[in-house]
Amino acid sequence: MNDSQKRSLINQALEQGGGIVRLMPTWVPRSFCVPGRRLRLHPADLYATGAQRGGIDERWFSSTVRADNGPGTPDDEGLSYIYVGGEKVTLLDAMTMMAAVFIGQEAIDAYGGWVMYSKFFDNMYPLPHHLHQDDEKAALVGKLGKPEAYYYPPQYNMTNGEYPYTFFGFEPGTTKDQVVDCLRRWSEGDNQILNMSKAYRLTLGTGWDVAPGILHAPGTLCTYEPQRASDVFSMWQSLIFDQQVVGWDLVVKDVPPEKHHDLDFLMSLLDWEANVDADFAAHHFTAPHDIGDPADAKDKGYHEKWVVYGGDFFSAKEVTVLPGRTVTVKDAAAYGCITLQGYGRFGTHAISAPAMIRYGEMTEDEFFVTVEAARAGVQITNNSSTEPLVILKHFNPGNPEMPRRV
Repeated sequence: MNDSQKRSLINQALEQGGGIVRLMPTWVPRSFCVPGRRLRLHPADLYATGAQRGGIDERWFSSTVRADNGPGTPDDEGLSYIYVGGEKVTLLDAMTMMAAVFIGQEAIDAYGGWVMYSKFFDNMYPLPHHLHQDDEKAALVGKLGKPEAYYYPPQYNMTNGEYPYTFFGFEPGTTKDQVVDCLRRWSEGDNQILNMSKAYRLTLGTGWDVAPGILHAPGTLCTYEPQRASDVFSMWQSLIFDQQVVGWDLVVKDVPPEKHHDLDFLMSLLDWEANVDADFAAHHFTAPHDIGDPADAKDKGYHEKWVVYGGDFFSAKEVTVLPGRTVTVKDAAAYGCITLQGYGRFGTHAISAPAMIRYGEMTEDEFFVTVEAARAGVQITNNSSTEPLVILKHFNPGNPEMPRRV
């Protein structure tokens, strides 16, 4: 498909949707993960990209960034597609050709375009203690640093998985020499790095803010993760759950080759003070922030709350439309969205949260709302007489309505 055909298809999607486009499910496997089976992907399709590439335990939303899964990764893995009339075109193409229409010129001038994406992460076992590099260190391998945030939606967590606890950083008093010793013991089985960390019990309907340079070993709740548009990381735990070995190649995946065995350099990837912060939970735990009084929802027909907020790189909110109600919801900025529960209408589109999805099939649960459509207001109808319609919205940096962290 040439550029003219792509532009025509994008315009068709915008016209048919009144500034709202449908997005196809974007599935991403990870070779070091075991699927937690809560993404609503058919069990027969968990290894649809090939067993050698790992199970599918991530679904990406509103993504213009490719997944970095090493050799054998398809060129478009991780990219979201706009779907219209049985054809498709990437959201990356849309943002490249028509970014001002999608997000507004002010967002392009301030941030360079659409610079975030979100995902569902769903793993059966905990992830290894790992970090995401900051801009300075990521630039050494031609990438951007990656802050991220977590929110645990009840609708995708009918089971907590094997270990609903996440380790963050290190206990105060931990020394850098102790951490270096863990890296030196990499090939001896468990390098025992979690012995110096602290685990927090995860709570549905809440989340965490995770800045670059902070080590974290995410637990086994299915997690909604708004983040910077980058796929950069460094693993620091050699054995997961006493059964899964992590190779040194995952420590240095995004490290310059000449630094692969430079332990001083690896230590420089850490934001040391943030990792040993005695008040870590106070600074990083995120409780939902109601927009208005929840008691008014019965009169308005809906209620919103911020579930990711206070940072400089992205934000997210959750909207719940009551059964049988039609409402118009305005936002100050463009956004992508994913439906957690219920069914009805979203602008001109049918909307529904699927019970099960086959790999490669279309759904009615994911959309991108352009800035003009967001500001004019999206009419949402909940066609159920008993069940709420619940949608998560993810925003680029700079949403002027986002609250700051206290």
